[in-house]
Amino acid sequence: MANFFFSFKKTHTMTIQHKENPQRGLFFVEDEGDVVAEIVYAKSSDNILIIEHTEVDEALRDGNIGYELVHKTADYARMHGMKVSPVCPFAKAVFDKKPEWADLLA
Repeated sequence: MANFFFSFKKTHTMTIQHKENPQRGLFFVEDEGDVVAEIVYAKSSDNILIIEHTEVDEALRDGNIGYELVHKTADYARMHGMKVSPVCPFAKAVFDKKPEWADLLA
């Protein structure tokens, strides 16, 4: 399990955690034991990471957590030599704004 740290609203530090099995995975953030943000992906047999869903608790939406989740997923795909298919509309919008990730797109 990988952990990544980032700050939001200058008062909290949250950890992006990662869980996966051979077919699926997620990056997520917990606050006091509750998942408050997550990005869910599937892995295809042809080495494509399919971002299916991104969800961020409404109280945290102005803290860039969704963007950080997409960023960690893109970093993970690059590190593992995978392409990305952002089916999730939020993830697709982030990819559309990041030309440096164009080489990751399936």
